[in-house]
Order: sequence, then structure tokens, then C-alpha cells
Amino acid sequence: MRNAELVDDLGEPVPIEGPPRRVVSLVPSLTEAVEVSAPGRLIGATDYCTHPADLDVARVGGSKYPKLDRVLALEPDLVLANSEENRPEDVETLRANGIPVFVMAAAESVPAALGSLRRILTQVYGIDEPEWLDTAEELWREVAPVRYRAVIPVWRKPWIVLGRDTFAGDVLRRVGIENVYSGHSERYPRPSLEELRKTGADLVVLPDEPYEFTQDDGPGFFPEMRPVLISGRYLTWYGPSLVDAYAALRESVQ
Repeated sequence: MRNAELVDDLGEPVPIEGPPRRVVSLVPSLTEAVEVSAPGRLIGATDYCTHPADLDVARVGGSKYPKLDRVLALEPDLVLANSEENRPEDVETLRANGIPVFVMAAAESVPAALGSLRRILTQVYGIDEPEWLDTAEELWREVAPVRYRAVIPVWRKPWIVLGRDTFAGDVLRRVGIENVYSGHSERYPRPSLEELRKTGADLVVLPDEPYEFTQDDGPGFFPEMRPVLISGRYLTWYGPSLVDAYAALRESVQ
């Protein structure tokens, strides 16, 4: 029976007929979440979908520029996308070719991300809520008191940092790290290095993705801040990794 009432996070209809069995994911976090929770339904994923480590499906290029001909050739009954990671024109092309697409909204917090994942797994996939989701929700429920103020770069050349309303910023805030740019008008500001150095931050948090920062980038560019290297997956991925991320991030920023 066609689920005519199902809509994605952006309010667009997702005309699927029962739980999907041939799914292509264009989002690494979603790839891990759905494959761990309902294994065997994915038939395609991006080149950057590295988890689960044993995932053996067709590869369809990158998230920003997927090879749509490969996606269409797989004849999926659903494509999973994200409003921040995937281009609207690609989503529209897939829909114009008769492929249902569920677009997850760019999450501004851990609860928002887990809420979207719950919808995908229970309403779209039609499965019971997985244990990892309950565990992650409990672990990340509280917001710890602020212990440090930090600059969080996500790119160099030019410098791009976390600004307002980002999932990664909320992740750090919940373990006691306040983003000095959390009140900025942009989600991903591009301040100069000189401006970053003048923030008075205690820490510079350096993830290994999307830009692969190293220990040398700390003292090399931010001599007045303590560098903290962290896993980009723990910082920016929403899904089962959130269970391990809680303890790992707390330990990293002691």
C-alpha cells in the first residue's frame, strides 16, 4: 500500500510503497545508521560512506556531486539525502526520474538529529527503535556546565569555523565546550586567522574531517590555545557513533 502521507523533514512527500528494500544513501551518517539498524537494504552509498567497515554496496561518487546515472541505474525504491550535504538540484533530478527521496534536515542539535533518525527508522523503514538510539538519547540528554571556550575550525584555506546552530557545536556544548562563534550570524563563518587568534579561546578543537587537521596545526597557528585533536566522525556524525562519541569526546577535552 502506498504511503501517500509520508513526508520528509522538509515537508516534501516521499511516495514509497511499504518499507524500502533497495536504498541508496548519499549521507555517510545515514548510511551507518540504517545499515546497523536494518542491515541488507542498502544497495548504494557514496565513496565517503566508510561505516560500517564491511559495507559492500555499489558506490555512487561523493555526497556533494553524486553520479546520478549510477544512482538511477541501481533502480532504488528510496534515496536518503541531507539538506546540508546534498544539492537541491540533485534531489529534484532524482524525483523527476520517479525516485522517492527522503531529505533529512540539517540538524542543529543532537536531539534534532536523533529525532530525524527515529522518523527514518520507524516510519520509513518500519522497524522498532534500535537500542543504540535509546542509549545515545540518554547519554546526550544533559548539557554539562561550560569548562572551556573553543574555536572549532572545520577547514583551512580559507579558515572556516563552526558558527551558530550546528550539530557539531551542540555536541561540544553538551560535554562542556562552548563555541566562541555560537552567536555568529552565520553557521560557518570565515574569519581571518588574526581574528581567530584574538578570540581569547582556551582551546582550538581540531577534527580530522572534513579537513584533516594535525597536531602541528595547533601550535603552528594558535600558539595561545591548547590544541585538542578529535575524531571528525565523533564530532559530526549522527548515528550509532554517538554512543562511543560521548565518552571519547569527554576524555579528549579533559
